[in-house]
Amino acid sequence: MAYDKFTVHTSTAVPLPLENVDTDQIIPARFLKATKREGFGDNLFRDWRYNSDNTPKADFVLNNPTYSGKILVAGRNFGSGSSREHAAWAIYDYGFRCVISSFFADIFKGNSINIGILPVTVSPEFLEKIFTAIYADPKAEIEVNLLSQTVTIVASGESEGFEINSYKKDNLINGYDDIDYLQAMKEEIGAFEKERIF
Repeated sequence: MAYDKFTVHTSTAVPLPLENVDTDQIIPARFLKATKREGFGDNLFRDWRYNSDNTPKADFVLNNPTYSGKILVAGRNFGSGSSREHAAWAIYDYGFRCVISSFFADIFKGNSINIGILPVTVSPEFLEKIFTAIYADPKAEIEVNLLSQTVTIVASGESEGFEINSYKKDNLINGYDDIDYLQAMKEEIGAFEKERIF
């Protein structure tokens, strides 16, 4: 299933300066029954967003109209815990296209890239600068440039590079998952096969 192409995203951001946010907090286990990837955004951070009577918790950032955008800025060790793909599905379905943190759990990071979310790892110092910029001005824009592999605080021009596997980078740029990648190479694979037939 192809996803939105990711090249450069410039957006305001939602700050979530909590460390060790695990996948059960991102999408509680009771919402994992569905097999389609739609609708999970409604329950993103469900127990933090809503009271037991389903009324929104005013003090949670996703319920605060001051903050919005396609970028989620999170504390260290985001996506730890169980390996559920649904956590990445919920983030994507909610509308985020990029998560910035100083550290990601490996499985969550892989699941995110595979469905079109760019997890960007920055230094703790630069992460703090991003949080400071957002809190100083909720309309502050962050530019995430996958082509140059940089994150920039637009107002100040401060920037930092990030690493990403070249294969995964190519997939994000083209909006591919692993199967789309193979489908795109179908002619080359066929030609290679013909050369190897004896």
